[in-house]
Amino acid sequence: MLRIAVPNKGSLAETAAEMLAEAGYAGRRDSKTLHVIDAHNGVEFFFLRPRDIATYVASGALDVGITGRDLLRDVPDQQAREIQALGFARSTFRFAAPAGRYSSIEDLAGTRVASAYPGLVDVFLREQGIEATLVSLDGAVESAVQLGVADAIADVVETGTTLRQAGLEIFGPVIIESEAVLISRPGDAEGTERLLRRLRGVIVARQYALLDYDLPRELLERAVAIAPGRESPTISPLQDEKWVAVRVMVPRKNINTVMDELYDLGARALLVTAIDAARL
Repeated sequence: MLRIAVPNKGSLAETAAEMLAEAGYAGRRDSKTLHVIDAHNGVEFFFLRPRDIATYVASGALDVGITGRDLLRDVPDQQAREIQALGFARSTFRFAAPAGRYSSIEDLAGTRVASAYPGLVDVFLREQGIEATLVSLDGAVESAVQLGVADAIADVVETGTTLRQAGLEIFGPVIIESEAVLISRPGDAEGTERLLRRLRGVIVARQYALLDYDLPRELLERAVAIAPGRESPTISPLQDEKWVAVRVMVPRKNINTVMDELYDLGARALLVTAIDAARL
């Protein structure tokens, strides 16, 4: 059986569970359950702290796992590797310090930098040739400077509002762009490729929708230019030989714009259908 580590709580847990359910796997019914066997699909799920998942997978105790790219990179010199970005729980890591104190990361040489991800930040600074003291904190990192624990911080940045409220400003380059990822131990275990195909199918299903419409045949080339699809649209004849029926995959984020353009061109009976699963 393929042994899969899944986040048991936090921002990653709910969406990871939804994604696995959409991929056809059995989930847990009780949030306190730590182990689920899905015999039908040949997998075992182990529900663990997101921060521990990379360690379990790297050791070979588990075959694959879902965690954050930031958490994976925060464990230096381990052998787990990212095999698929999953497209949710996105975040950006940046340096911040009191306004006007620093302008570049070179200014961090010899300072104290607080972070909940000291391994990740240490590797980044060493790659830049900068020596600093890392202060490991579990949370409320933005308070570290005010409380005298650190000179600067490295933390997740969304809007920057929390940092500004703490009197901090962002400086220097992006440390990492993170999101949920599927990770694997060295040497793919049997069943990993099937899991990958299913998860990729869910990603496609979430990103695309099917669009059906009728169109005068003479406008077909212009319509295909508006919505070319993955490979090309499916074209079917109608009883009226001057018209055709078209089916095409369209990115969800563009669906209404595409419908407007096709309608203005002359398409009619435009219908959108959600995709539940896909294999491409």
